[in-house]
Amino acid sequence: MTQLFPAIEPYSHGLLDVGGGNRVYWETCGNPRGKPAIVLHGGPGSGCTPWHRRLFDPSAYRIVLFDQRNCGRSTPHASASDTDLASNNTANLVADIERIREHLGIERWPVLGGSWGSTLALAYAERYPERVTEIVLFGVTTGRHKEFDWLFRGGVSDLFPEEWKRLREAVPSALRDRDIIEAYCALLNDPDASIRERAALAWCTWESATPAWPPAHGLSPRFRDPAFRMAFARIVTHYVRHYAWLEDGSLLRDATAIAKIPGIMVNGRFDLQAPIGWAYDLKREWPRAKLVIVDNAGHDASNASITGELIGATNDLAGKP
Repeated sequence: MTQLFPAIEPYSHGLLDVGGGNRVYWETCGNPRGKPAIVLHGGPGSGCTPWHRRLFDPSAYRIVLFDQRNCGRSTPHASASDTDLASNNTANLVADIERIREHLGIERWPVLGGSWGSTLALAYAERYPERVTEIVLFGVTTGRHKEFDWLFRGGVSDLFPEEWKRLREAVPSALRDRDIIEAYCALLNDPDASIRERAALAWCTWESATPAWPPAHGLSPRFRDPAFRMAFARIVTHYVRHYAWLEDGSLLRDATAIAKIPGIMVNGRFDLQAPIGWAYDLKREWPRAKLVIVDNAGHDASNASITGELIGATNDLAGKP
């Protein structure tokens, strides 16, 4: 089984002013003279992690990670109730990626993104195809409205009825006739801190259930930090409410922009957050991409087989056996 590369620390990092009072955390790891590559984390709102660094050979790559707006080490943080998310949208995240590239003096680079990060990677690559050399996606999503509705408006609830019921029942009766995303946006921005926290806990408990099969019970360890789960829940519901500001189906329609860019897509056969049919839909519009289906895996990218495929992909891009 392919192993993660050894743990490493950044050799450089900083906060980049992206306007409107927002500063985005970035870091570079590995070989300063290596092949530059950027990682786009999921969520939206998960933040980058040490695991992402270990998908690349540190002797061959100059690995760039960043925390998307209002999460991780970026400021202001969405866990603060007075943090306005109005400027946190897909177009601005795409612009932030370009600012980071220019700030670091990088001409072109591969882009690796998972889950929400795959949607963001497609949006960036289609906007700036001349800056992208290769694309690696996992847990593939393409930003269609039906994809957001599948996970967040009850599409997948037939497979997780108990967990979905708990999410619905955590909404006060006065709000239960509203769209569930609208209801949670209202709760997560309520003036009462206890209401906000209960909503964040309920939301993240639902998010904990669906990455793997059988469903996880209770809260995933990643959501134990109250500030993390508050920021995560606020940012996710903010994006879902607006369908990520993407015209329905636009990233598939505009995939001609990346037709000449080589790509690898990795998806678990039992990924219930991002069913493999979505990756097949993208491959039809992007024939040059290779699609790898990992049996006995779901959406959790830390699955050893998915990790192995991702490391194999980055090794291929670096010209390694």
